[in-house]
Amino acid sequence: MTKPLYDAHYQEQHYFGNPYHGLVAFFEAYEPKGHVLDLGCGQGRDSLSLGRLRYTVTGVDVSTVGLDQMNQAARDEQLNVTGKLGDVYTYPVAAEYDIVLLDSMLHFYKKDVENETKFVQRIASELKNSGVLAIFMMQGEKRETYLKRVLDEMEFEWEVLADRYTDYPEFNTRYHMYIVKKDS
Repeated sequence: MTKPLYDAHYQEQHYFGNPYHGLVAFFEAYEPKGHVLDLGCGQGRDSLSLGRLRYTVTGVDVSTVGLDQMNQAARDEQLNVTGKLGDVYTYPVAAEYDIVLLDSMLHFYKKDVENETKFVQRIASELKNSGVLAIFMMQGEKRETYLKRVLDEMEFEWEVLADRYTDYPEFNTRYHMYIVKKDS
C-alpha cells in the first residue's frame, strides 16, 4: 500500500495544488448539486472545491494525514465534506452517491491495467442509474481509448457529459475529463 508515500507528500499543505479549472467549471454549471463520492481524495483538493459549490462530499483515502487536513479545512469553512479512511478499490458505491469522482486514479499502465479495469467495472456496476462517473486522468490517446472501451463494453448505456481536456499548470500537464451519466 502507498499510504506512507502519500503521508510523506502531505506534510506539504496543498501538495497537488489547485483543482483543475475544467473540473471546477463543469461542476459549477452542473445541476443538480448532489452527493459526491471522491475516491482517492488525498488532502481534499477536489472535495473541498466541490463543497464550496454546495455539493455534499464524502472523500475516501488511505492517508490519515491528508484526511485530517481535509476534515479540518471542511470544519473551518463549514462545508458538507467528510473524509473517511478506506481502500478506494473496495469502498462501496452506495445508492446515496449521485456522482463518483476518480481524479488521477487511473493510468492503465501495463502492471495496473487488470486491477484498474476491474475497479472501473465495479464502480460502474455499483453506480446507481442516472449516476455520474467523473474521471480525470493524464492525457494519453491509448489510455483514453481503453477507458472508453471498458465502459462501452459494459451492459449499461452512457450519456457523455464531458469529453475534453483541462490544464494542470502545477505539474505542467493536461488531463482528460471524461464525465458520463449512467442511463437506466
